[in-house]
Amino acid sequence: MDAAQVKQEIEAQLTGSEVFPSGEGCNFAVTVVGEVFAGLTPVKKQQLVYGCLNQHIADGSIHALTIKAYTPDQWAKVNG
Repeated sequence: MDAAQVKQEIEAQLTGSEVFPSGEGCNFAVTVVGEVFAGLTPVKKQQLVYGCLNQHIADGSIHALTIKAYTPDQWAKVNG
C-alpha cells in the first residue's frame, strides 16, 4: 500500500473530501477535509476515516494511521 492508494480509498468513500496523505510502507498520516465532518465529534470523524481503511488495517497493509479530520471552515482556520 502506498500514500496514493490511501488517498484513493478515502476519497472514493468520503465523496467531496480532499485527502492529504503521507507515509510509506504500512505507516501513514492523513489529513482529510470535507463537509462530511460537519457536526461530528473528533472521535466520530476519526471513526469515519478508519471505516474507509478497515480492510487494510485488518489485513496488515496499514499498521499505523494518524488522522486529522476537518471541515473546510476548520481547515481554513488552521491554515489561516
